[in-house]
Formats: sequence, structure tokens, C-alpha cells
Amino acid sequence: MKSNYRYSLLRVAGICCGLAIGCYSWSQTDSTVADQPAPVKKIKPVKNTFGSIWLIDNQTVMVPIKKSFEMDIMHRFGTVNNGYEDFYGFFAPSNIRLGFNYVPLEKLMIGVSITKANMTWEAYGKYAIVKQTKGQFPVSITYYADAAIDTREADNFAHSSDRMMYFHQLMIARKISDKLSLQVAPSLSHVNVVNGYYESVKTGSSGPDSIESVLKGEMNHNHFAVALSGRFKLKPAMAIIFNVDQPITQHVTDNPRPNLSLGLELSTSSHAFQFFLGNYSYITPQRNNFFNQNDYTKGQFLIGFNITRLWNY
Repeated sequence: MKSNYRYSLLRVAGICCGLAIGCYSWSQTDSTVADQPAPVKKIKPVKNTFGSIWLIDNQTVMVPIKKSFEMDIMHRFGTVNNGYEDFYGFFAPSNIRLGFNYVPLEKLMIGVSITKANMTWEAYGKYAIVKQTKGQFPVSITYYADAAIDTREADNFAHSSDRMMYFHQLMIARKISDKLSLQVAPSLSHVNVVNGYYESVKTGSSGPDSIESVLKGEMNHNHFAVALSGRFKLKPAMAIIFNVDQPITQHVTDNPRPNLSLGLELSTSSHAFQFFLGNYSYITPQRNNFFNQNDYTKGQFLIGFNITRLWNY
């Protein structure tokens, strides 16, 4: 009896020890799993909202990767409304721009360019403030600033500052689908010397000097506008592109005309070619927004193209 009793006790003790060890192991494993942080899913920005830093006459939210160098060639022919007389603008006086851009820091692009119209030099910068990400930021936001100087050998500048013009733009874009991207961009242009109108006024004297021209009104030095741009991909390397630029500020004279443009874009990882029809001819953004007089209601469109070449170092 005693041996059976001892055997039973040993069995009970063994079972208890086994349960104790199992519970301890289970509690340790559960505690370890509970203490481990959940894996963090890396949030990646949406890629290729647009195929280039340019979309016809407007910059896009795109900033190339760090240590990228880019060269831009932009060309605008004359307006097509003269027909065969100048072969629909191809043989009319044209405007050309050469631009050079570099990305020294992530999200920051700087550049310099020269444009044939008024031999205008520009220095500019663009910074990607926010990039669209899935589930976090619904849009991309980029700020663009530009300073331009008219370097013509002209005597009608009373001060060197009369040659200066400035441009600021906030671009807000969303890649809605793999095919469609849209961007809205309010802008502010500032021009130091603007157009005005004069009226003939009689003075107190007599003779030919009794009438003089007096400045009665001039354009505002600041001009607000908004641009709507978009791209719809037809194929991986082909897309339809468009711009609508609407002036907001009303001036006492020479109010600028809006711009409507539509074109085709062919792009690769390092090239972009855009061919289009639009109203803007100056290429320099502040001059386009401030002084454009090409009226789409009168068929004053012109043919243009942009070519960009990108190198990564």
C-alpha cells in the first residue's frame, strides 16, 4: 500500500511540476510577444505624379532626386492666326529659353536660365514641402520662387531695379489614379515697371507747349493668377497635357489675357518632350502672367515645345 501511495504522490507531483513549467513557459512567451512593438509599415511617397518638372508653361510639384542635373530647351513659335503668310507662325519671330537646374539637397531644386525675349535671365528655386503618400497626405505641395532681370541694352530704365521682376507660386497636386494627375497653383507676380496710360491736359501757357501728357493710370505692380494643369496617360510613356491660366487681378489698362493650352507629352526616365498649342509666348512666368495679350477668342494660339534632359550623379 505504501509503495502504491508513494507512486501516486510521485505521479501527482510530476504532473504539477509539468503544469507549472508549461504555464511559466507560456507566460514568458506571451509576455515576449506582447512586449514586441508591431512592425511599422514604411510610408512611401507617390511616384511620377507628372513626367517632368514642366507642364507646358507651368512648373509642376516634381523635384528630381538629389544630385540630379537637368537641362531644359523651350521654344515658342509665332501665333498661327496669320496663316500661310508666315506658315502658321513657324517663320514668325520666335522665343527660346535655355535652363539649367540642379538638386543639391533632397526636395530642393535651384536653377538659372536665359530667355530670348528681352534677354531675360532668371534665378529660381523650388522646394517640395509635402509629398503625397497613401493614407497620410492626400496631395503634394511645392513652393516655387523666381527672380528675373531684363538685360537689354536699353536707355529707358531710370534705375537698375526697373529691370527686375519676381514670381511666387504654390503648387498643389494629386495623383488621382495611375493615369490622371491634376494640379492647381495660385501665383503672385511682381513687376517693378508697369504699363500705364496718358491723357492730354492743357496747361496755363499758350502755344505748342500748352498741352502735355499726364499719366492718369497704370497697372498694379502685383498680379494674382491661378493655374490649373493636368496630365492623362494614354500609354506608359505618352500622355495628354493641358494648362489653364486665369488672371485674377484687374488693372486699369492692358489687362492680361488668360492662357489655354493643350498638348502631347512623350517621356522616359531621363527625357521629356512636350509638343503643344497655347497662348503664352514669353516663357518667363511673371511676364506670361502679367503681359500676355494673345487672345484665344481671336485664334491667337502658337505652337511650342519643351525638351528636358536629366542626369543623375
